[in-house]
Amino acid sequence: GNENAVASCPSTRPPPVKVLSGQLRAAGNWGTADSGAGCVIRLGRGRSLPVSLVWMQGTVLEVQQDRDTVLLMDETGTFVVQGVNNIPKGKPCLSQGKYVMVMGIIQAVSPEPVIRAVKMADLSELAALHRRMWKLEVDDLQQVLA
Repeated sequence: GNENAVASCPSTRPPPVKVLSGQLRAAGNWGTADSGAGCVIRLGRGRSLPVSLVWMQGTVLEVQQDRDTVLLMDETGTFVVQGVNNIPKGKPCLSQGKYVMVMGIIQAVSPEPVIRAVKMADLSELAALHRRMWKLEVDDLQQVLA
């Protein structure tokens, strides 16, 4: 497949940005010509950050295996993750109530964010801790990048 192509040119794809679904929902500039697919999230104080590869966490609300999607919810709202059936080791993530991490590529931001999964991990064992830390991690990273 073309996994190798991606691995050999890391410069073309920025590292994933930790985001909350609410930030994507409020984002603008979808798929501008110069940056390819992606969007621009606003960070307050007039700063903004272009994102395409994102890292998100949330609780599984609904699994639609026939449609290859799961619906997740973080503390700012819901978002859809596509392509979940072919994620290596993704199966444990595909049950209701699990708290999971998703790395993926933004496909759409409205009416709700849609992410194409690249990687998923089940964080349920430490869900309370991850959930508490996540908002802080998101804020921290975005401050650094902007």
